[in-house]
Amino acid sequence: MIRVLIVDDSAFMRRAISRVLDADPGITVVGTARNGQQSVELAKSLKPDVVTMDVEMPVMDGLTALKVIMHECPTHVIMVSSLTTEGSDAALNAMKLGAVDVFAKDSPSVTSDIVSMQKDLVARVKALGGSRRFKQRPAQLGTSCAVSMAPRFVKGQFDLVCIGSSTGGPPVLEEIVCGCPGELSIPVIVAQHMPTVFTASMAKRLDRLAGLHVVHGEHRMELQGGTVYIAPGGQHTHVERSAGNNLTLKMSDKPDDASYRPSVDVLFSTSTLAVNGRALGIILTGMGSDGARGAQELVKAGGVVLTQSEETCVVYGMPKAVDQAGVSKASLPPARIVESLRTLVPTRAAA
Repeated sequence: MIRVLIVDDSAFMRRAISRVLDADPGITVVGTARNGQQSVELAKSLKPDVVTMDVEMPVMDGLTALKVIMHECPTHVIMVSSLTTEGSDAALNAMKLGAVDVFAKDSPSVTSDIVSMQKDLVARVKALGGSRRFKQRPAQLGTSCAVSMAPRFVKGQFDLVCIGSSTGGPPVLEEIVCGCPGELSIPVIVAQHMPTVFTASMAKRLDRLAGLHVVHGEHRMELQGGTVYIAPGGQHTHVERSAGNNLTLKMSDKPDDASYRPSVDVLFSTSTLAVNGRALGIILTGMGSDGARGAQELVKAGGVVLTQSEETCVVYGMPKAVDQAGVSKASLPPARIVESLRTLVPTRAAA
């Protein structure tokens, strides 16, 4: 049974989220709190598997409570954030502090949002509740990191880098993008499962921090080397060849049967066709199997796929699907993924 603590200053939201989660036989709501101070006290006494945390609250706000919880009684925290620029910035800061996911709420239509997102919220809680992240002993963490070897690549081997990410992904993306050398001569495209306002804020945040230029992708945008393109949430990002033989982005609602928007499968599949397999695919932490089909197509066409190692994933779902398909060249912690990307830029000695 997955034990959940709900934190929100709105009594309506506490009841609504409780009703949604308690309806699932595998989840039980063990407590509710109306401010951050109460959440810290209850997190210590109840030791929940998952906490849903509002951002703006009286007495102690969600970010402050998150810091205390992650320091004193770490567990999986989902930030419940409004669909605003301020809300998305706060959510991204929270994920840097240790939150693992963000659940967007739109205040004017919160009743319909909770009902329509019921399946999504339950799935996230279940995925996090089954995660080994806080169940492993310290000695267990990083065991495979010591033996995982980062594959070496050479300049000119790829025309494109594609990254797929979901639950727990933003901090890992930040580590990878900020670790990439500014001299990287090929474009990087990222498909992160998040609403548009969050992907836009993430692009701005990474552009401030990284040596590479980071932009929010747009329809018909021409790809440039040394630039990272964050796929907008709420739609699919396709990669195509223009009439002038340049790589461009195409935003589309198709296919309409994909579980996530942006879909990692769509990004990988269209990229494979656009560059004839000359792409490096990277699958990061996330629930589900989005990206597995696209990764298989990429490798079949001659490309290479790396996955994030299980012990460093918040949820080992997407990487696991690729690993089990047998198409991952290596399963690596984020630092080793950066190491592989750095080999795409020749050193002074090599030059």
